[in-house]
Amino acid sequence: MKAWLWLAALAALAAGAWLIWRPKHAPTPAQPLTFLLTCDVHGRLVPCGCFTGQLGGLTRIATLFGSTAPDQIRVDAGDALAGSADYERIQYGYIQKAFAELGYDALNIGYREAHLSAAQLRDLKARAPVTMLSANLIDKATGAPLFDTHKIIRRNGWRVALVGVLDGHSIGEALGEGLAVEDMNVALGRLLPQLKGRADFVVLLAFADETALTNLAQQFYEVDVILGGKVRQPSQQLIKENRSLILATTNESRAVGILQVAQHGPHRLTAMKGEVQLVSDQIPQDETIAALAGAYRDQIRHTKLAIDDPATLRDDMVPGVQAHNSYAGTQSCIQCHPSAARVWSESGHARAFATLVNFRADADPNCISCHTAGFGTATGFRRDAGANSPFINVGCESCHGPGGEHVKLRSAGGAVEVHFRPVGPGDCQKCHHGEFSRPFDYATFWPDVAHGKESASAPPSNIRPPGSQK
Repeated sequence: MKAWLWLAALAALAAGAWLIWRPKHAPTPAQPLTFLLTCDVHGRLVPCGCFTGQLGGLTRIATLFGSTAPDQIRVDAGDALAGSADYERIQYGYIQKAFAELGYDALNIGYREAHLSAAQLRDLKARAPVTMLSANLIDKATGAPLFDTHKIIRRNGWRVALVGVLDGHSIGEALGEGLAVEDMNVALGRLLPQLKGRADFVVLLAFADETALTNLAQQFYEVDVILGGKVRQPSQQLIKENRSLILATTNESRAVGILQVAQHGPHRLTAMKGEVQLVSDQIPQDETIAALAGAYRDQIRHTKLAIDDPATLRDDMVPGVQAHNSYAGTQSCIQCHPSAARVWSESGHARAFATLVNFRADADPNCISCHTAGFGTATGFRRDAGANSPFINVGCESCHGPGGEHVKLRSAGGAVEVHFRPVGPGDCQKCHHGEFSRPFDYATFWPDVAHGKESASAPPSNIRPPGSQK
């Protein structure tokens, strides 16, 4: 055979070998990936709006994150749900829609989600517009996972495996009916080998505390990035443990995590940026997400809830025994307490319900309890009464407790044997805490509403609560 034929044959063999063995998935070196992380959103579609200067809210996170980009991966590490009540589950549906609008790739299951029953979680999964993940939350009866254990996405040329877990050690009896939590190490030890060759990088969404996050990194060298979690505070700095980069955030939507990585050798990542950023009140609120919050409040206004049913509110009472005390309304108090009534009428407490009306939140159970008296009890504020209720605003009984028996005895002219304990900082902090208040200091705020016992000869008052019906 002539020399040129030998050369042609060798070239063909080399080309064939290259076609067979060439890297099929690895992108051009140094192609970046950016992870945008939320955790502990806690139902905060919007900041509550009671005070100026409030941080957080998915409305602001949407503006902060901006439009999706080819190099971005957006995930939530868990606890986006506020609680297990029916209205909180309805709200979670809108939060999932907000995540979809923001281009999220996956939502991990946290403790609050795991408080729901297996049936409720299946219902949420069936309607979810974003993939919900958990490799170790399982059906107690069958042992099968309730959600997808992982999701492989292609981003900026990479194949990235997203895996979700939650630490079951401290959830205890709060775990929902029909659920069990498999040990994270057992679940990951079974799953991670299955991902070998199917993904260039593994990202673990872990609802777990700081110690558990570090232990996972030490245990599983296959994991490149760990995003959490059930932590006391957002990460102060990016952590490198074993072969994993670890970043965590929390704080009820008021902080987000941002991690940018690039390729460093075959199938390895190096951090270019890793930080937690506060969701400032200076960030404008996205109108699309704000519209979802409005849609939630419109739906909840026209939905019959468990908290609206007096029979449900009496479930914790002894059958056949009538409650000793009930709510009477602020108007029943101010007749005999004119000086206290005058202080109250000049305070923001006397117009608290109007604040809800202004934000279209006057039917939202998340807000009502701190703007009315006795909501969630059999004798206090009812949603169907609205502004016509005698229990609107932060009235006397909001802090001092139900006064029905006290008013009854006083009206009868006999000895008044039912009195109220003194109010202290703890009573105020039931509502004045976190995002629901400016930084609260009892010694500073009390003088604005200071009042005490009336003199025995105090005349009846003609002060009426603002907005009360005549």
